[in-house]
Amino acid sequence: MKPLDPRLLRYARSTRGFIILTVVLGVFTAILIITQARLLSSVIVNVTADGMGWAEIAPAVLVLTGVFALRALLAWAAEVAAFRSSAKAKQELREATLAHVLELGPLGPAGSDPGEVATLITRGVDALDGYYARYLPQLVLAVIVPIAILVTMIGQDLLSTLIVAITIPLIPLFMVLIGLYTRSSVDRQWQTLAQLSGHFLDLIAGLPTLKIFGRSKAQAEAIRAIGDRYRSTTMGVLRVSFLSSLALELLATLSVALVAVSVGLRLAEQQMSYSVALFILILAPEAYLPLRLVGQHFHAAAEGLGAADRMFTLLETPAPIAGTRTDIPAGLALEVADLQIRYPERASDALAPTTFIAQPGTVTALVGRSGGGKTSLLAALMGFLAPTAGQVRLTNALAGGCEPINLAELDQAAWRARIGWVPQRAHLIGAGSDPTVTIAGAVRLGQSSASDEQIWSALTEAGVAAEIRELPGQLETPIHADFGGLSVGQLQRIALARALVRSPQFLFLDEPTAALDGMSEVAVVRAVQAAAQRGCVVIIVAHRPALILIADQIVRIGADGVKITLATASNGAPNTTAITGAGW
Repeated sequence: MKPLDPRLLRYARSTRGFIILTVVLGVFTAILIITQARLLSSVIVNVTADGMGWAEIAPAVLVLTGVFALRALLAWAAEVAAFRSSAKAKQELREATLAHVLELGPLGPAGSDPGEVATLITRGVDALDGYYARYLPQLVLAVIVPIAILVTMIGQDLLSTLIVAITIPLIPLFMVLIGLYTRSSVDRQWQTLAQLSGHFLDLIAGLPTLKIFGRSKAQAEAIRAIGDRYRSTTMGVLRVSFLSSLALELLATLSVALVAVSVGLRLAEQQMSYSVALFILILAPEAYLPLRLVGQHFHAAAEGLGAADRMFTLLETPAPIAGTRTDIPAGLALEVADLQIRYPERASDALAPTTFIAQPGTVTALVGRSGGGKTSLLAALMGFLAPTAGQVRLTNALAGGCEPINLAELDQAAWRARIGWVPQRAHLIGAGSDPTVTIAGAVRLGQSSASDEQIWSALTEAGVAAEIRELPGQLETPIHADFGGLSVGQLQRIALARALVRSPQFLFLDEPTAALDGMSEVAVVRAVQAAAQRGCVVIIVAHRPALILIADQIVRIGADGVKITLATASNGAPNTTAITGAGW
């Protein structure tokens, strides 16, 4: 990461005001440093060379004391401003990151690696305190103070100025070399932390299953091993930081020694006055100090810098391009034309070129081997994934009505408002800010203005209303982390009711009966048929025969292309050949 990454100014706007304030404080600090050196050298010369007493040097000592106090006050003000700016910048970065993660959708970073994203916006952002409170103010001082000192010294002694001007760039050079060496250590530390976070998140999610099969204690060894590796990499980063500080201190000390030897020899040969020599000796170390501290604080803030770099990479991940059109006529078919999807990190297609039309009032079953691209296709239909080639259009192919509407032209919020979505494994969350999730709140997530009557109607259509009426709390039954005693089948049908309560124009389901028993599966099948009879475009990722048998068309998706089969024979009987083909 650069010493001052311009992306930080773009995503954390409060940083701009903080840098301006830091520059102002840095200028005043440089003036006080030079004034302090001048006063201190004058007082020493007056006492040691001129033999002045306390009464004569008292005014200068009082002024010198005031300079010390002002420097302390400026340091305190800079630290207060730094921590306040840090808090504001961290809030801005968190909000920007969370908003962009939501914009990227479920197939973005939060869907692929939620542990790393959670670590970034918590531990990673918090590590920026060292960057703001220590490194950034010192970086400004490292630019202003040496320049001010060199300008002051050039009017006192040209040789000393040349020595300082030549040796000062050596410190940033060594900082760059050390930084290149430590970058791999910081990257390893962050990768280990992300791995630890992701593994721990997966462990917590699957702990009930591990407990059932007696494998929970075995995972403790894996967590312990990753934790030991993280401790080892962290200690490695700290070890390099301490050694780098030693190297920078040694370099600065040798540079000051060169100035001292030059000044001492010329003072002995009476080529320089005592007052000038003392002033140069007091001032020279102050030119190196800010640069030494920059190197020290840079390594202290290395974790925050690494996390910020990854956060900026995430923020610059392009989101799917969305249009602005909000008018979506009713009764349109969904046409998929040569749609192809390929992920950047893969050499082969996630979805081979696919073409089909799903008419209103019909059920389209997407079948094929796992990994063929069925879920990716649904993600593209919902606007969460930009296709590599091809397009999705809304058409009126049967009646020849309106012009086809490209999905990329639609406002995503307006488009998703017409969609009902049921994933393979439903997650039930509430529609409001109340942390207690109830059945009514979970269903209202699909339609926040839904009345109790509409909720009961959706639950009835999903085939779960009778079971909920038997619960003591009925609609107000809380759904806790353990699902409040609800079965997997009940949860899946509540999720289906959440999709149905909004009366969707398009209903997408991803293996909605994969983990259900026979009775629950029958209820889902009936709900799907009822939605199609109302004119809804229903597209299902299906592996089980119960859903494939009710399909009006079957789209077989695989690496060898797409095959579309009508699900009924000419006499109206189920086309069993279509649903028992190889690979289904």
